[in-house]
Amino acid sequence: MRTVQARHPFDTLAIVVLPEHLHAISMLPNDDANFAMRWALIKARFSRKLPKHEAISASRRTKGERGIWRRRYWEHLIRDEQDLAKHVDYIHFNPVKHGHVERAVQWPYSSIHRYVRAGVLTADWAAEPADGDVGYGE
Repeated sequence: MRTVQARHPFDTLAIVVLPEHLHAISMLPNDDANFAMRWALIKARFSRKLPKHEAISASRRTKGERGIWRRRYWEHLIRDEQDLAKHVDYIHFNPVKHGHVERAVQWPYSSIHRYVRAGVLTADWAAEPADGDVGYGE
């Protein structure tokens, strides 16, 4: 990601990397909305570093694709600060939602640690849902 970021700037506002998927919120420069190019480059650089042991369909092989990535990604335009906060919470809570840890801060591959260091969140964030909370992962 850093290599792509150096050539095609973007800020990562939140990210979590799980064994089977990842979620990220990126902010691009005002005059640039090319998320697709950045993700294509990130996926390509990552894939080249992996041993080629996964099963690959004939369709993927013909297109020079690896089996690790989905062909597409989901893009959502953040509408306002409330929408941003909701999506950051969703990302940080994702390891709990998928049963990898009991508390979000226990997952090492998450930007939650940056938020805790900055004092934006506490280390016990979302440890015990408040009465009436719907939940971050729903």
